[in-house]
Amino acid sequence: MPIIAHATLPQLIHDAAHPLTGGPGDFDALLSRIGDAPYVLIGEASHGTHEFYRIRAEITKRLITERGFSAVAVEADWPDAYRVNRYVRGVGDDADATEALSGFVRFPQWMWRNADVLDFVGWLRAFNDTHDEPDAKVGFYGMDLYSLHASIDAVLRYLRKVDPEAAERARERYACFDQFGSDPQAYGYAATTGLAPSCEAEVVAQLVDLRRSAGGYARRDGRLAADEAFFAEQNARLVANAEQYYRAMFGSRVSSWNLRDLHMAETLEALTTFIRPRVEQPKIVVWAHNSHLGDARATELGRSGELNVGQLVRQRHGRDAVLVGFSTYTGTVTAASDWDEPAERKIVRPGLRGSYEALFHDVGIPNFLLLPRQTDELRAELDHARLQRAIGVIYRPQSERQSHYFHARLPEQFDAVLHYDRTRAIEPLERTAVWEHGEMPETYPSAL
Repeated sequence: MPIIAHATLPQLIHDAAHPLTGGPGDFDALLSRIGDAPYVLIGEASHGTHEFYRIRAEITKRLITERGFSAVAVEADWPDAYRVNRYVRGVGDDADATEALSGFVRFPQWMWRNADVLDFVGWLRAFNDTHDEPDAKVGFYGMDLYSLHASIDAVLRYLRKVDPEAAERARERYACFDQFGSDPQAYGYAATTGLAPSCEAEVVAQLVDLRRSAGGYARRDGRLAADEAFFAEQNARLVANAEQYYRAMFGSRVSSWNLRDLHMAETLEALTTFIRPRVEQPKIVVWAHNSHLGDARATELGRSGELNVGQLVRQRHGRDAVLVGFSTYTGTVTAASDWDEPAERKIVRPGLRGSYEALFHDVGIPNFLLLPRQTDELRAELDHARLQRAIGVIYRPQSERQSHYFHARLPEQFDAVLHYDRTRAIEPLERTAVWEHGEMPETYPSAL
């Protein structure tokens, strides 16, 4: 759908916007919009922007302290995030937040091993330490499915403690992956092309076996045993879904994307079921990229067949879910130039003409909150498809339009948007010389 020019649109947004000045009341309007909704999905327009991480954490702190949220679910691998969960709940072996985050060793490490996440994990541990009752402590959980081998190891470790015979059965089933070493993509390619048999039957059988026994395991030693049984069962489910995912990688992009987001949405529902017996109303805040949390049905990607977590949660929970997005016009970002390459501090190019980013820049307020359905007029004017930028762990400014922009209808995609006009890169806990040096401006060496 073409963009309909409207000379007064920046002014219309200006009049509806809630300026963000860094004061204590910055997010009052957002919390009012959230109300009693038990699911708040907070996105990010990149995986490497300081303001997105810091502000998301600040909103989450208020949801925990003022609205009684009991879990944070993030776009991270389940085993690595569960180590953080044990630390913040005071039952792990890690001495501090830095050590608790040391499980995040797989690319892109900076997504979770950065200064802003470190601060939040430290805050969450301190908050939990003020509560003696385990059910009052807030959990930290991962939703992603890349950790096939780490999850296999976790299932085996758990079963060796509680049921050695079951552990041996699991080891025999998971041995199906052994010939591919630690590379799940090698397995996916071989299984898809017929070079090796699929491990699907084995991983499904293991999941069914563990689910049948999980209740008995959980009843052995109270709350901690229940937590550990849930952790193990989710790892077994992850292995089953990851097996599908790595085979789907060599098919269509839509298929693999959908499997991943379906897994994340299923994990969110499993968390809700797990928490429900312990609190009157489970409330979960979700952290992931805008592309996962903004309703896919409002984007060109949705029209091509993609679904996402935001869409699935809305379809299941309706008004009980509030979707919040982020936006920036320019600044710096931590990202790589290609997969498995070092983190760089890159310059974010100004938003393209015809994009929401450029439109918000023209509003003339440096940072603001916008409720895109606040008035009928605002909703109608914003609902024409515009370009929207998405920077993941890779940023390729030389092909920015093709690599990082898609069309979206903002009022249907998000319930609220936070725009920070100029942003800066998150600070990795392990800074390399490449990151410290940063990207040279395009005008180098004249700097004009």
